[in-house]
Amino acid sequence: MKSSGLARRVAAFGATTAVLAALVTGLAAAPAQAATTAKAGTLSAAAKAKPLAVSVSTPKASIRNYEGACPVNVKFSAKIKVKLKGKTTVAWRWLHGDGSKGKVQTKKVAGNGVKTINVSQAVKFKDDVKGWEAIEVLGPKHVKSKKVHFSVSCQDDNKGDDGLHEADYDKVSARAWASPSTYVGPCTPGDKIDFTGVIKVDRPRWVHYRWILNGDVVDGGKVKVWDARKVGFGFSPRDSHRGWAVLETLGRGSTESNRAHYKVWCKDDGGHNETKVSVSTPTTGTNHNTCAVGANATIHATGRGRVEYVWSVNGKAVASGDTFFGGAGSKTVELSEQALSGDAVKGGTVTLSISGPNNRDSASQSYAACQKPEPGATSVKVSVSAVHDQSTCKDGKGSTINATATVTVNGAAKNVVVNLWSEVGGFGKNVTLDFDKAGSQTVSFSLPAAGTNGIHAKASLAGVGSDSSVATYGDHCPAPAAAEQSEKASA
Repeated sequence: MKSSGLARRVAAFGATTAVLAALVTGLAAAPAQAATTAKAGTLSAAAKAKPLAVSVSTPKASIRNYEGACPVNVKFSAKIKVKLKGKTTVAWRWLHGDGSKGKVQTKKVAGNGVKTINVSQAVKFKDDVKGWEAIEVLGPKHVKSKKVHFSVSCQDDNKGDDGLHEADYDKVSARAWASPSTYVGPCTPGDKIDFTGVIKVDRPRWVHYRWILNGDVVDGGKVKVWDARKVGFGFSPRDSHRGWAVLETLGRGSTESNRAHYKVWCKDDGGHNETKVSVSTPTTGTNHNTCAVGANATIHATGRGRVEYVWSVNGKAVASGDTFFGGAGSKTVELSEQALSGDAVKGGTVTLSISGPNNRDSASQSYAACQKPEPGATSVKVSVSAVHDQSTCKDGKGSTINATATVTVNGAAKNVVVNLWSEVGGFGKNVTLDFDKAGSQTVSFSLPAAGTNGIHAKASLAGVGSDSSVATYGDHCPAPAAAEQSEKASA
């Protein structure tokens, strides 16, 4: 949509920061297929905390459907509500109908109960437009608002033949560069020189552009630029030469970038050192919480060249890309989490197919079926028993106490702490237990008896509570027989 200085005005409504690393999470490198259900590791305190309740209202436009003279300012506003106890940082950004996103803004809030943050942005429209605006809350919980649709119909006579105001063409700039700028090696379809350009404007607008390679138009398009935007293209050289490329914007505000020079030397190795590529068996990981699968694999190359790759899940291509090797080496590529549905939730296969300058290769690995996570425990119980073992009394060693503590939970639980101790003698033992599902586990131990005693057990689970139990026993050895006493006396 057409607007003026949006980035500067958005920044004025709140401090702009980079999105906190904790707000973004990608698929972590997963273990091999045989370990897809292994423990994810110890969670941080923040990850264990219960997510805060966050909501965002549908934005309101000060003018939903405008007809009249332009330019016109339209203000969009919304409310973000956070229910908290303590303090947190709220991060958000505006989403625009053309697919672009505003800068991230943050605000710290503290206290108890529901806190409200009023957010807004003002946009100046200088031309006809139909679109929508929405709010995306990035943290402490990811939430998106509904869209508010609007339209602007400019009814004035200050436009040129192409329907744009002359001011819309002011201050457009462009620059370009080649990567690599110098290429030496085999000139095959897999080797490319890429050109990247940046178009900058003083206010949001649509920009027509085209790429000129050595005097010929080879690529072009139309993009919405809010502040700055990258565009690019690439080509595969077939012979040794020098050249240049220019990024040009079109219209009365037309401009062109610097010349991005490059040099190609097609060097044939006589076929003795042709680059060959191969791929390792992918490592897959099933996210049982979201029922999604991700993977990573390593691509190997024996020499210089570009390698294109395609990820497939159960035979369907889901992602692709390419990577360039400056020489022999290895690179790891990843498949971000792919949501599973239908029969795919029962398990399947992930395949990585690659194409290099001289050959192709592929490798596959199965992934585990989605398993519904076990519900977490809401109670923990412990019972302890003690048995007085008198078998050692005849040796004059005194009796022994054999104790057993049984811990029971009604759901999955990690780090159940069990404390065991005796009333006399200072004996103590601490054990930590993990439960994949509801059930019981036992802890056994022995200790010398010394006087009438008790064995205590306590089981504790963070966020749930604790339970205690005690078992008593008598530790006296039986009195010796009269004959035995006489024998000892005569001896």
